Amino acid sequence: MGMRRAFVTSLAMILALAAVVFTTASVRAEVRIDITRGNIEPLPIAIPEFFGLNQQEGELGRQIADVVQANLVNSGLFRAIDRAAFNQDSKSLAVRPRFDSWRKIDAQALVSGKVTVEPDGRVSVEFRLWDVFAAEHMLGRRYSADGANWRRVAHVVSDAIYKRITGEDGYFDSQIVYVAKSGPKDNRTHRLAIMDQDGANHRYLTDGSSLVVKPRFSPARKEIVYLDFYDNTPRVYLFNLETGRREVLGPFNGMTFSPRFSPDGNRVVLTYEDRGNSEIYVMDLRTRQSTRLTKDPSIDTSPSFSADGQRIVFESDRGGTQQIYVMNADGTDQHRISFGEGRYGTPVWSPRGDLIAFTKILQGQFYIGVMRPDGTGERLLVQGYHNEGPTWSPNGRVLMYYRETRGEDATSFLYSIDVTGYNERRIPTPGLAADPAWSPLNR
Repeated sequence: MGMRRAFVTSLAMILALAAVVFTTASVRAEVRIDITRGNIEPLPIAIPEFFGLNQQEGELGRQIADVVQANLVNSGLFRAIDRAAFNQDSKSLAVRPRFDSWRKIDAQALVSGKVTVEPDGRVSVEFRLWDVFAAEHMLGRRYSADGANWRRVAHVVSDAIYKRITGEDGYFDSQIVYVAKSGPKDNRTHRLAIMDQDGANHRYLTDGSSLVVKPRFSPARKEIVYLDFYDNTPRVYLFNLETGRREVLGPFNGMTFSPRFSPDGNRVVLTYEDRGNSEIYVMDLRTRQSTRLTKDPSIDTSPSFSADGQRIVFESDRGGTQQIYVMNADGTDQHRISFGEGRYGTPVWSPRGDLIAFTKILQGQFYIGVMRPDGTGERLLVQGYHNEGPTWSPNGRVLMYYRETRGEDATSFLYSIDVTGYNERRIPTPGLAADPAWSPLNR
């Protein structure tokens, strides 16, 4: 009941978030990052503490500025200027920046903000983005939300700044669901866990009484589909984040695994194994009717819809080795797209539709890579003893995956990397972690 109450409260906070857009944004501002290139020199940005009239507002202003700064710096596209170098305080900055002072410390972009705590506890956050060298106002917005939801406001502010400077949607107002592991290597507990993309607001969804793997978000972020070995029977379950309730997906008698939602959230595509034969099925969640999509004596598994829902990528060893195939959503036109050395698996289609991420095994090494949907343009981003399970950020610019180390003291943690192959970072979790899945943006 406690977990259910927490989810309902969280959703109420999210619904309370509202924005006011200031209409004075300049069309002449020139601060911009071209994120289509590879290694990018981070843009120097100054993010002072947001101004508040009293101690409570000032502390909240510092926390919000810290979260915004961490988000932008962790993207690899921004370099935060040390606040000790600032020559203008937050109070005077709330009136008008002294651009000469900011130019002297090489700030190209500047964020100013103000926090107000209303008598009913709600928080109003106002921020402006400035082009320092052009002395121009680029963007201004005000958000109002429940006071307990201030971190989400900081993520929304981060997304707005990211989009104004890069021209593409951000990914900071999103969540990660993953498998949290604890205990000795030969007897580990596996629990579903969920957190913000920066590791904050962490909580467990299951109690560890059964083995769970491969969680995936629904497009509306209200449900998670995952594989649970409850009573030693591996089956796909649906977990409702609002109610905390779960249910078995479908009347399959054998083993079901590798589930993933369609982009419209109305279907789940999964693998069903019966008498040693693994085939891919799609289930309509409204009618609970399932349709078989593949028919081959080989292992067909790990299906993932394209962004438009018209095609499905999957892995199969029907050609004698584990490779990546693509088919239409109705199962027609099945054809192979990977032809490089080694074995390919866990393909997942980018939300932008332009790339497919995969795991590749070659000469004892595990790689995370990407290729175009026709199989061309293969690029390997990560190499190591065991890297697996790529998942895309909502804007299709960043991949998250997990990495295991070798030996009796082996560890497993989550990492992210830019699709260009730069800016690899470890994602903070309370313990060992695997099987991450990135949520869509919270709209």
